[in-house]
Amino acid sequence: MMKKNMNLIRRGMLLSALVAVFPHAWGKPSQVMEVWKGPSCGCCQEWIDIVQKAGFKVIVHYTGNTDVRRKSGIPVELGSCHTALIAGYAIEGHVPVREIQRLLSEKPDAIGLAVPGMPIGSPGMDGVAYGNQSQSYAVLLIKKDGGTNVYQKYI
Repeated sequence: MMKKNMNLIRRGMLLSALVAVFPHAWGKPSQVMEVWKGPSCGCCQEWIDIVQKAGFKVIVHYTGNTDVRRKSGIPVELGSCHTALIAGYAIEGHVPVREIQRLLSEKPDAIGLAVPGMPIGSPGMDGVAYGNQSQSYAVLLIKKDGGTNVYQKYI
């Protein structure tokens, strides 16, 4: 009986160790996000790194984002330096991971999300390289007709 209990304890410890080392193996599989950006854009890469750390699998296309932005139905005035597609939604610019996860959870009838321009303090546009400064910005929900609603404000 004692030997059987020890084997169960060892198996439990092994399983705990495996989960600690490979957390995504037992969790929800990572979602694939495709990103279009210019080949030399550093802030885009910073944003991609943040998204990957959050568990998304990212495929990067270094061809610029103008065509995919247009094909996705994102109005040009909402444009930024990179465009992503995930689960049928378009993500334009430096959208925080929290809002992407919220979008994927709520599943609104929309084109996607946008942070127009490149606001200082948004993910990928933050940190020491930007003097640890930030400006307020809004994450916009892009409706099917091209209109927008404020999805979340960052101050």
